[in-house]
Amino acid sequence: MDRRNNTMVSDFILLGLTDSKELRLVLFHLFLLIYLVTVLGNTGMILIIRLDLQLHTPMYFFLSHLSFIDLSYSSVITPKTLENLIASTKHISFRGCLAQMYFFVFLGATECLLLSSMAYDRYVAICKPLQYPVIMSPSLCCSLIIVTYLIGFSESLVNVMYMNTLHFCDSNVVHHFFCDTTPILALSCTDPHDVETMIFILGGSTLVASLITISVSYASILSTILKINSTSGKQKAFSTCASHLLGVTIFYGTMIFTYLKPRSSYSLGKDQVASVFYTIVIPMLNPLIYSLRNKEVKKAVIRLLQKRESTS
Repeated sequence: MDRRNNTMVSDFILLGLTDSKELRLVLFHLFLLIYLVTVLGNTGMILIIRLDLQLHTPMYFFLSHLSFIDLSYSSVITPKTLENLIASTKHISFRGCLAQMYFFVFLGATECLLLSSMAYDRYVAICKPLQYPVIMSPSLCCSLIIVTYLIGFSESLVNVMYMNTLHFCDSNVVHHFFCDTTPILALSCTDPHDVETMIFILGGSTLVASLITISVSYASILSTILKINSTSGKQKAFSTCASHLLGVTIFYGTMIFTYLKPRSSYSLGKDQVASVFYTIVIPMLNPLIYSLRNKEVKKAVIRLLQKRESTS
């Protein structure tokens, strides 16, 4: 990244969420609490799945990676946001901004694809239960995980490489609380249309492909559930994918609202609220959604506690 050739701006100033000192202090304590819950929740979920042998199934294999991504995702954004809420200077270096943007896009794209892999897992479990152990083999699960990370890595690398071709020479004030693509594009001295189009196509393709996979999977799941005669059978089948469906709805709802629209319709206030939700709040909600609504996770926690008491 040769800053002399690509930009005259040595750093950016993250304007943040509000100018009010009192409100910033309130947000600092709120976000700190959310971040601590996020770290504890996702770390706890990973440890429970790793330590309890009965959770060594494809569903929980994917869920452990979701917890890892959420933990990483939140750690890329929240600590710097917390620092800026109480610091007098809100600078972030040019390289630091690109690095934050890289990991943000990488982890976001990977989570999109991981959620679609989880939807396919639920489709096989409900629509083809007898073939489930054969279809969702360890090799297939590992392959799906590797592909999701590789696509996320590639998309993010291309994104940042294109962003690095832009010139920033006038203002370095970012009207956001982290280095997102849209507010950074708005600072470019050169026409960012080509870069914006590329980012829109890449991000949109990942989002749409993931949504299509999830929609087709759940359409088949719904069709199978409706064919079940007993009410208890329908409830049991639906409960196996209810948590995932709720997580998908929350995640994609905010992502679509924020990114699948032209830059001309960018709204600072509304988009910042949506950004807070999917970068800070959702990583905290996912472990709660998957643990509080999941009897197997609750039983695993009880087993681990009992095992610890028996060994102490």
